[in-house]
Amino acid sequence: MKLSRLLMSVAVVMTLVAAHGPVRAGENPPMPGFDAAGSDAHAVQLADRTMVAMGGRAAWDAAHIIGWTIFKRTHVWDKWTGDYRLEADSTLVIMNINTTKGRVWEKGVEVTDAAKRDEVLHEGLSIWINDAYWLVMPYKLKDSGVTLHDRGEITTEDGRKADAVELTFHGVGDTPDNKYVVCIDRETGLVSQWSYFPKATDAEPRFTLPWNGWTAFGGIKLATGRGKTEVTGIRVSTTADPAAFTAP
Repeated sequence: MKLSRLLMSVAVVMTLVAAHGPVRAGENPPMPGFDAAGSDAHAVQLADRTMVAMGGRAAWDAAHIIGWTIFKRTHVWDKWTGDYRLEADSTLVIMNINTTKGRVWEKGVEVTDAAKRDEVLHEGLSIWINDAYWLVMPYKLKDSGVTLHDRGEITTEDGRKADAVELTFHGVGDTPDNKYVVCIDRETGLVSQWSYFPKATDAEPRFTLPWNGWTAFGGIKLATGRGKTEVTGIRVSTTADPAAFTAP
């Protein structure tokens, strides 16, 4: 009853709904619990710059439904309610990220055994944490539990100048010991590369990958390229899609 998995541990369980109400153009308020006191001011400014380059905070908050495919897994996520649909191999999961309640089908047959169902729902939540972060990480730089550090100018692997921002985490997600270094392109303001460190104390990353193929979807920009990995089937809607979360 295992879903096919290719998970890189990610530290942050992403906040689903902004808690501050509507924002004005150019604003990018932090989510509750963001470590403003421990973050470098310039790193925070860079997070705000890349938010503007991607379409702005108001456009991100207005994005209601996001769909995408990565690692041969297809997702539909209602960012406002937490409703979530995952299709992986012969498994279908329809659940709510907030409550972790839901239903599971294997080869078209619903799983009724509570223990097996809950096991797959738990794994589905971990997959959502991982795969959503691979898609929308740049929008989450000021999330709860995040601390941002300015790591100065860097030359990315494709030879472009960028500003490096280090993310560390506290008290959130599956693996809060992770660390990321995110490169924000000097010219475009968009994320152009990220490096993943399993431990915040690690000197060398587990991997470094580009973020490229930035494209507009429903008022916001998302990157489709991660080196040899591509994000496909991206759709962003500002309206609800209840049919996506009904039984097959």
